[in-house]
Amino acid sequence: MASVDECRQALRDLAARLDRHADVQGRIDLDRTLACRITDLDTAFHGRLAGGRLVDLADGDDSKAKIALVANSDDLLALVRGQLDITKAIAARRVSLKANPFDLMKLRKLL
Repeated sequence: MASVDECRQALRDLAARLDRHADVQGRIDLDRTLACRITDLDTAFHGRLAGGRLVDLADGDDSKAKIALVANSDDLLALVRGQLDITKAIAARRVSLKANPFDLMKLRKLL
């Protein structure tokens, strides 16, 4: 099981990677609040996806977030590191991604 600090750092790494690639991928027209809930640590983080970037990342849950990712700590780290395919993880019910269908289509460009 990964620690809360490792999960926080993984999300910061993801934010940095998205920031570096935002202009290369083209702007993603998506401005939504995001919650990342880590089940085995009973903790959460929240932020905002804006223009292909993950910004305003902070500790704590956002119960009103438009997009919610639910995973255990090890799966979160594997996703961020590229060791776990998001589609396969969702199909195997290792990860849950809650968003409206149109947002999911846009998110695919980021993943």
